[in-house]
Amino acid sequence: MKKFGIITILAVVAVVMVSCNKVRRSPGRAYMPDMAYSRAYETYASTENLQQKGIHYTGQPVTGTLAKGDMNWIYPYKNDSAGYANSANVKNPLPKLEANDYMEAARLYLVNCGICHGVKLDGNGPLYKGGDGPFPNKPATLVGDAKYTAMTEGTMYHSITYGRNSMGGHASQLSTKQRWMIVHYIKEKQAAATPAAGTATAPAPAADSTAKK
Repeated sequence: MKKFGIITILAVVAVVMVSCNKVRRSPGRAYMPDMAYSRAYETYASTENLQQKGIHYTGQPVTGTLAKGDMNWIYPYKNDSAGYANSANVKNPLPKLEANDYMEAARLYLVNCGICHGVKLDGNGPLYKGGDGPFPNKPATLVGDAKYTAMTEGTMYHSITYGRNSMGGHASQLSTKQRWMIVHYIKEKQAAATPAAGTATAPAPAADSTAKK
């Protein structure tokens, strides 16, 4: 019995010494390998590249679905030339902003738009800074430029949703309601900066040349 115990101890010591004689290079077997080593994809990889790998991912919501808590309203036009042209016919579905909503729209504008278009909507935000900023091209002057004053609510919403020229789309940052709130905010700022018809100052009458000197 004593000999058996000694043999057992020697066998255990031998196994330990053999196990520790080199660095282990294999991680061993995973009980659930599909969870331990899940198939990953690159967030910004192209859809085509993902499909080539057998990963059918677009990053877009299913057509016709609405985000939880968002408006029960779906924008009907796609991001193409026809959609941009037809956007002029779309009206803002939100009523005129109340005081609280107006303040929230101003906050949303400053957070998402002010960095380029400026606090005064003059296209002179921190990224441009009169040409001294990191962005070389002057952003659109939303107030004071007749082109953008005449832009319809729908076209403005289309541009915010999909992006236009150097501006990227903001559909992932802003809900449908928030985008329409910003459109309301910009339009109210434009209206405040545009003199109403008939309020222009009349020119001073010409001096009477026959008046006595």
